[in-house]
Amino acid sequence: MNINPLESTAELIQASPSGAIASGGALPIALHEESTSEQLLLSIYNSVEASIFVVDVLENGDFRYVGLNPTHERWTGIRKDDLRGKTPEEVLSPVDAANVRQHYSECVRCSKTICYEQCLQFQGIPSWWKTTLTPLRNSNSRIYRLIGTSKNITAIKQAEAGGIDAQREELLKAIAEQIHSGVELQIIINQTVKRIRSFLESDRVIIYRFQVDWSGIIIAESTIVAGTSLLGTNIKDTCFSEKYIERYKRGGIQVLEDIYAAGLHPCQIDLLASFQVKANVVVPILLKQDLWGLLIVHHCRSPRQWQQTEIDLLKQIATQLGIAVQQTQLQQQIETLKAQFNSQMQLIFNYEAVVRRITEKIRDSLDETQVLQTVTQELAKVLKADSCQIEFYNNCCSVATVAYEYTNSKFPCQESSRQIADFPEIYQQLLQKEPLQFVQVVGVNPQAVMTLACPIFDAQKIWGNLWLTRQTQEAFAEFEIQLVQQIANECAIAICQARLYKAAQAQVKELEKLKHLKNDFLRTLSHELRTPITSISLAAQTLESVLQQEGVLEIELVPQLFGILENECERESKLINDLLTLTYLEADIEPMTLIAIDLQTWLPSIVEPYRERIYCQQQQLSLSIAKELPSLQIDITDLERIITELLNNACKYTPGGEAIAVSAYLKADTVCLSVSNTGVEIPSDELSRIFDPFYRIPKNDPWKYGGTGLGLALVKKMVKHLKATIDVESADNKTTFTIQF
Repeated sequence: MNINPLESTAELIQASPSGAIASGGALPIALHEESTSEQLLLSIYNSVEASIFVVDVLENGDFRYVGLNPTHERWTGIRKDDLRGKTPEEVLSPVDAANVRQHYSECVRCSKTICYEQCLQFQGIPSWWKTTLTPLRNSNSRIYRLIGTSKNITAIKQAEAGGIDAQREELLKAIAEQIHSGVELQIIINQTVKRIRSFLESDRVIIYRFQVDWSGIIIAESTIVAGTSLLGTNIKDTCFSEKYIERYKRGGIQVLEDIYAAGLHPCQIDLLASFQVKANVVVPILLKQDLWGLLIVHHCRSPRQWQQTEIDLLKQIATQLGIAVQQTQLQQQIETLKAQFNSQMQLIFNYEAVVRRITEKIRDSLDETQVLQTVTQELAKVLKADSCQIEFYNNCCSVATVAYEYTNSKFPCQESSRQIADFPEIYQQLLQKEPLQFVQVVGVNPQAVMTLACPIFDAQKIWGNLWLTRQTQEAFAEFEIQLVQQIANECAIAICQARLYKAAQAQVKELEKLKHLKNDFLRTLSHELRTPITSISLAAQTLESVLQQEGVLEIELVPQLFGILENECERESKLINDLLTLTYLEADIEPMTLIAIDLQTWLPSIVEPYRERIYCQQQQLSLSIAKELPSLQIDITDLERIITELLNNACKYTPGGEAIAVSAYLKADTVCLSVSNTGVEIPSDELSRIFDPFYRIPKNDPWKYGGTGLGLALVKKMVKHLKATIDVESADNKTTFTIQF
């Protein structure tokens, strides 16, 4: 249909509601059929500083341009003669044509005036337009024409983009910093969806994690949509076919400005509508070439025209989330490898412990039977062997006899012998001092077992062989063979030493006696030191009771003496306990019991009981615990003793009116605990000695109060026992003890 501008305008005037053509794009109000009015309207159409265009709606639903005013020609560079009768695809780029066609379809479908913003390219230059689109009806009430007025808002959008770009950079920076800091993946994705929803002002942002069967679960959600949360929802999209999977794997995205105008399959529309979605963007989260999940933004209030900058931002965030997932998986792999390494190291430690125990047994005992029987038992247990045997050659190495055996079999082989000549392929290698392993079939019910044999020899001769069997065909590992060979060498030493047993018997008994005395030392010391103090304390209490009955306690001096006696008994008892604790720590005979503690909850329970005491002494107490401290694997008994000793010191030596502070914080990757007090200062030349047992700072120093002299020495030993360090700083009338774990 060819219509000149005047005819188009006149028809619009007759069919439309009253309006005014102004800078914002409205249509004229007072319209008349008189020629003068038409000429006036045509004058406005040609001169108004707003872009006006006319689009015909064909009966088949297609769209063709009718005309445009001079302002539109000037702004876009398109002449009306080049536009008339053409479809959007013949005038615009494929992407722009699809976008404007979607808006035209929406206007026809809604049967009302719509307003929208869009970015279009004319002559290769992108520009932003705010458009009002009004439908016109014919006498049959069919919408046959659309009148559009547009205003160029490129300058406004560019100004907005400057602020938005800064916000976008801040958003990307915040996510990157979390990833770099090693924040837990779930925390990263939870905070990311919140940031995206706030930035895009959308209604819902979710992260959808794929399962093996390509169903999935929503693992993160930020929403303002009324109704049930989708978090944790398992979704099986029946329309999610292989082509979508391959498309997402290649980095393809889905951008829907209106789910009802996007040509979706009905099942997809139903699924999105069930979540109240009107428009959405779906961006894949890729792990290298694998499709891990989807980052999905929902707009539920109305259809939405997504901007390219928004889509690019979501792509960048999806890439960062892929990096976070990969980093988490790598960390999990590292933890797995670490666990495997620790497991292997534990095996090695167990093997080394066996060697150490056997070596100690050889050194501590010259009884050949005892040593070698221990060898077979320990070796069989640590290597999980079904049997372990030691056989000896006769003098001419023609017969081998099993002398010692540890076995789970009902048919032991001890004292059995075999001729060397009957097994030349085995003993030829063993007699050349080389270990040997092979599979052999044994038992009434034939069963294949793995057998390992290592020769026992020294510089003088070959004594025999150490045999192990396991009910498996898996070969012994190289380090297991090395362990057995090392044990075989220790056996050779034990056999040699057994010959000197009688001559060294007296010396061995003396060593056993010394060892026994050493083991009983701490137990005896505890009993011998505690008993007299307990007796003195009980005697003093009894004497005080008798004297009280006799009225002697009314003499002023007697209660003072008893007070001194009780205080000194208590002081001596504490000294003995501290001395025993210090002795145990130096002997390192008590293993640590490691427990994971949260300092946020544990530390206040230790510090708070001191608040009343500090208040009574007119001192001040403060407790500071940093947020997000990691849990601490520690022996809780030792740590509590350390904190209480330092707090007792601080309470004792802090003058009235001064402050005591306890702090827990993270320094680099190290957890730190500090106890400080003001009003006291230790001379710098004394700092290196305050952890020595029984050391006291000279009397002219403010730290001149009494005590056992073991408190700080115990703290130092317990800190070392916990594999930690302690430092002390004293300056500017303030002293601080800092423990680093």
